[in-house]
Amino acid sequence: MDLTRTGPRHFLNPTREALAQLSFDRIEARPLSPTIGAEIRGVDLAKPLDETTFKEIHRALLDYKVIFFRDQKITTKQHVDFARLFGELEVHPFLPSNTEFPELVRFEKNEKTKGAENLWHSDVSWRLEPSLGSVLRCILAPPVGGDTLFCDMVAAYDGLSDELKERIDGLFAIHDFTHSFGRALKGEALKVKQKEFPPARHPVARTHPETGKKILYVNRIFASHIEGVDPEESDALMKTLCDQSLAPEYQCRFRWENDSIAFWDNRSTQHYATSDYWPQERIMERATVIGDRPV
Repeated sequence: MDLTRTGPRHFLNPTREALAQLSFDRIEARPLSPTIGAEIRGVDLAKPLDETTFKEIHRALLDYKVIFFRDQKITTKQHVDFARLFGELEVHPFLPSNTEFPELVRFEKNEKTKGAENLWHSDVSWRLEPSLGSVLRCILAPPVGGDTLFCDMVAAYDGLSDELKERIDGLFAIHDFTHSFGRALKGEALKVKQKEFPPARHPVARTHPETGKKILYVNRIFASHIEGVDPEESDALMKTLCDQSLAPEYQCRFRWENDSIAFWDNRSTQHYATSDYWPQERIMERATVIGDRPV
């Protein structure tokens, strides 16, 4: 990424203008940035959703890529039930869960357990079928800090030069849990998990299965290298591509409050959980919807 680049990013205009024309009957969407993120109002997720409201939430998710809800006093069961409306839920093989609902990953950070999710990433891209999206609920927010940032990876792809788009067309990156979650495993335990979750081969630029848009699909945590490319060139290309998420023009930022919810499309976004609140407590729970194999 050319970090000296200045001036307007004209390619964002069509998305901004399209989002400005959106209208809904059952919900209200308040954008957080020109191309990504909107706060949804007029919905109580503690109550069953009628078909029209569900379809509008689904459409808002696809259009804004991440949507947010405030003041949602829901139970853990209601959390799971809402997420399950969008598909089958995964049980994460490495992260601790809510003991009552294994589909809920529990992130409980405090003085002893520090936040370590402050790298741009797409969840479980090391799976052969990475997630469709995740529903993250805030149980306890710190007094200040602990925000989550989201990056529009459609915009990140659109912002590439024509030459770079042509360069990555047809390339595949290898995604592997070994250098992240695998660090906590040793010997035979690691071998068992590597057999269960072999390295995944995904397009560097995938196509969204519902919107048809091209998405830059590599991230620093899980994508180890680009297949069939000299290691030195692969490292340089990976750095250039991963650096695209650093542009604030592609991002939105969400300030958490208790009972807030974020629902992001994991296919078209990356996210970054700021770790600036230690030693304060931050407790979150996440339900993740299983997705499809990237193409």
